[in-house]
Amino acid sequence: MTRLKTHNERHAVSRVSWLRAAVLGANDGIVSTASLIVGVAAAGAARSDVLLTGVAGLVAGALSMAAGEYVSVSSQADSEAGDLARERAELATAPEQELDEMTEIYVARGLTRDLARKVAAQLNAGDALAAHARDELGISEHSQARPVQAALTSAATFSVGAGLPLVVVLLAPTPLIIPAVAVAALVFLALLGWVGAYAGGARPWRPTLRVLFWGALALAATALIGKAFGAVV
Repeated sequence: MTRLKTHNERHAVSRVSWLRAAVLGANDGIVSTASLIVGVAAAGAARSDVLLTGVAGLVAGALSMAAGEYVSVSSQADSEAGDLARERAELATAPEQELDEMTEIYVARGLTRDLARKVAAQLNAGDALAAHARDELGISEHSQARPVQAALTSAATFSVGAGLPLVVVLLAPTPLIIPAVAVAALVFLALLGWVGAYAGGARPWRPTLRVLFWGALALAATALIGKAFGAVV
């Protein structure tokens, strides 16, 4: 008997529930903290004040990211739960109409009407709610909202990203804090863009250039503001 060969496929979509929050958190941690540090240092603050500002930015930013992700993803989860509840009620009260609806979905995807009807009937005979959630509502295991996971991932990656410029402040000579933090932040952002693209299965150059552009813009803007503020004070 010939044994069929199987292989395991890993798709980037399986990471979508946490990858977005991880990349956003780390990117925001690097950009916001490095920009704070550069702006305060450009205003002529002492190293201790620069560090205090960076640490405060890390703590506030991590908590803000966690709260923001939890609230926004919870809203998505509430919407999904509401849609699933309505779909469950419709399956219980109007099963034939739901079967017709699924048939039309599969016909629109290219199946003949007869085959579409058979597929819809067989799926409805199993886990009908899961089938309708996936094919009618677009809710799947990979895309389903997970508020706690998003909040923890964002807070953790923000803290890691924000901690990198702070380490540079501790190690760099005082006169070189601004260029050292700026260069290090851009290097960290480039690495983040490449890693995020690789983890998401995309080509790395465009995401890398994208994060570099916005990071450089943020650093330049805060440096100019800090310099102007320091000159006025």
